[in-house]
Amino acid sequence: MGIIYSGLTYNYKEMKDYTEQDKYLQAKKRVQKIKGFYAHLFWYVVVNAFIAFFIFKNSDLENLTIWSFSTAIFWGIGLAFHAYGVFGKQFLFSKDWEERKIKEFMEEDKREYWK
Repeated sequence: MGIIYSGLTYNYKEMKDYTEQDKYLQAKKRVQKIKGFYAHLFWYVVVNAFIAFFIFKNSDLENLTIWSFSTAIFWGIGLAFHAYGVFGKQFLFSKDWEERKIKEFMEEDKREYWK
C-alpha cells in the first residue's frame, strides 16, 4: 500500500526511510552549526586574551578607555548574534531548562530532608 502523489506512488517504508534520513541530515547540520559556534567562541577568547595581555602590558592603566576593548565589545556583539542564530531564544531559559532546574531543586530538597 502506498500514497499516490502527482502521479507517483510512494511506499510507506520508503517515506519512513526518507524522513529518518532527513532527520539525520537536519541533526548533522545542527551539530555543524553548534561546532561552528564553539570554534567562534574559542577564537574570541584566544584573540581577546592576547589583545588584553598586550594592552595591559604596553599601556598605562590610567589611559585605558572603553575603546581599548572595542574589538572584544563589537566581536562579542557578533558572537551573541551567532549564539542566537544557533541556539535561538531557548539558549538560556528554555522550558527544558526550567524542568531540569525544578527536578534538580526537588532532588536537592529530598536529599536534605532525608539526612
